[in-house]
Amino acid sequence: MFEVVIADDGSTSETVTLLERVRKEVFFPIVHVWHEDNGFQKTIILNKAAQKCETPYIIMTDGDCIPRKDFVEQHVKYRVEGCFLSGGYFKLPMNISESITKEDIYTEKCFDLSWLKKQGLKSSFKNNKLTSGSSKAGILNKLTPSNASWNGHNSSAWKTDIEAVNGFDERMQYGGEDRELGERLFNMGLESIQIRYSAITLHLDHPRGYVKEEMIAKNKAIREETKTTKSTWTHYGINKEAK
Repeated sequence: MFEVVIADDGSTSETVTLLERVRKEVFFPIVHVWHEDNGFQKTIILNKAAQKCETPYIIMTDGDCIPRKDFVEQHVKYRVEGCFLSGGYFKLPMNISESITKEDIYTEKCFDLSWLKKQGLKSSFKNNKLTSGSSKAGILNKLTPSNASWNGHNSSAWKTDIEAVNGFDERMQYGGEDRELGERLFNMGLESIQIRYSAITLHLDHPRGYVKEEMIAKNKAIREETKTTKSTWTHYGINKEAK
């Protein structure tokens, strides 16, 4: 079974209208999990959405990301018991992010490095994410110095493992809230597999007016406690009563 579960942190009725139209165009079920806008509450809505998932394996990405057509295929290909998968993103500058159209996505122009360079993309080693075939991607996945952490824009795990650590810590807002989940998965004994050069998403740049320094400071303190105590559970997750 394949499904798309949308964790909606308080969007308007325009989203409902859009999803009604999209449901008629696709072969898979789309589940819309929504709550009222009350500031940055990503962790809360993600926990609600995870509970709605009917499939045993959950792949997560963010609404500001465009997945390449083989995104799901790569996550399914590399999934294994006792591990979670850690992907990354290819971050686009603001000017290109604002100019990409639906047609550019459907035709996959936005993943074409030569096309992106014509739009002003600068040369970088990171451009290998868009051009590496299977063999080269596998080598770069092993050689990259980037940690194979849980990244909300591109990670996946078995639902039972996410539930075993009680999901996301709902006290956390913007700033490392995704990685803290991964740190509890590590503490539980899971390993991570690096797939940042295999499972590709484009990240569209955008303003972040919701970010506040106190959010980041609070999240940092929670993460430090998780690391120090080697905690595998949060009392502020999916299940508020257990343990």
